[in-house]
Amino acid sequence: MTPAAIWQQGSRERERIARLYSRTTETTDSTSGLRTPQIARLEAVLFVADSPLSARKLVDAAKLVDANQCHDLVEQLNELYDADLSPFRIEQISSGYQLLTRPEYSQWLDRIHQRHVEMKLTPPALETLTIIAYRQPITRADVEAIRGVQSSEVIKQLMERQLIRIGGEDDSLGRPFLYETTKAFLQYMGIRRVDQLPNFAELRKGGELDPTVTDQKEDEVPEDESSSQAA
Repeated sequence: MTPAAIWQQGSRERERIARLYSRTTETTDSTSGLRTPQIARLEAVLFVADSPLSARKLVDAAKLVDANQCHDLVEQLNELYDADLSPFRIEQISSGYQLLTRPEYSQWLDRIHQRHVEMKLTPPALETLTIIAYRQPITRADVEAIRGVQSSEVIKQLMERQLIRIGGEDDSLGRPFLYETTKAFLQYMGIRRVDQLPNFAELRKGGELDPTVTDQKEDEVPEDESSSQAA
């Protein structure tokens, strides 16, 4: 059964997995190098999740006190991973957390699992995605003006992969669509916000996007909201 299938079985199954996992760990403080029950539950939930989980979801699934405790336990887990030279690390992707393998182990994972390559982008798609990421929101005509070639098919492919979406309409004649990146794009790039892209400020050149606004859904919690929940 895949991690995604396990996750879809619901909260009862997640709690059962967390309980079983926590029984294999010690109940002493994490500073001694051993996992507490809270850390074990958090690690179990992150292990079976196939996408980033917000602090709110982690608090609910792992039965933690609040978002502040969640953030602290994530830091403690990463310290344990670093101390053990573990291949794992918890990264903050968009407004959630995800348990990932370190990049230096990717070649072995590729050999064993023959991972899907459907998210590998062609040079034209990567070029188009880069333009949209740095100049969003942007019309197809503006993308084509920068690239110098017709781009409707490439934009369609990027939308099918859910890396970009229609974010509105431009005020110009004909009210063409405006394209912007999605939460899936942030996850694909391994970043929380678009302003974490390399040289973002320099390459934006006066664009209109507020880079602090990302594709947040109702189950995602920005940092300030997470802090207020813990108060």
